[in-house]
Amino acid sequence: HFSSKPKTAGTSTTVNKNNATTTKADDNFKIAYFEMDSLEAQFDMVKDVKTELSRKEDAVTGELRRMEKSYQDKLGRYQAQAATMSQVQSESATKDMMQMQQQMQNRKQALDQEYQDFYMRKMKEVKNKIEDYLRTYNAERGYTYILAYEPGLFYYRDSTYDITGDLIKGLNDTYKKK
Repeated sequence: HFSSKPKTAGTSTTVNKNNATTTKADDNFKIAYFEMDSLEAQFDMVKDVKTELSRKEDAVTGELRRMEKSYQDKLGRYQAQAATMSQVQSESATKDMMQMQQQMQNRKQALDQEYQDFYMRKMKEVKNKIEDYLRTYNAERGYTYILAYEPGLFYYRDSTYDITGDLIKGLNDTYKKK
């Protein structure tokens, strides 16, 4: 098995210097990349999503502040009445405050979960938009891989294969159409 010579008639494999088998497809192996931080800074959809996320976060923060203020106001009223309250009234006030605190915690958890779900859904929409565009973009260019470059992940890249500008322009054009 190891002493026989590779077949050459009708096969697409060759043997290189290290006796590793390679195919003709390796001759067309091309990798492109895009700068993720540039895409995030210049893609209009990402800007819109960030604005939307900021509004949602502000709404959540506003609701939590209102709940906290309501809690503090009620606590202040109970504290002002503490000297004149009976034992039963004091226990009722304590129970009321504990229930209110529990409701606030539950609402905060629900709002946090809602925000996280919204965030993940929006990020998935952006990712899908980029992937869909890259499929179309790559149909005529024939890259084997298109990677997103993020600092610290790769140690070297040749700017010849940087498609960031094309990608941003194409994504923004298709996003504006919709």
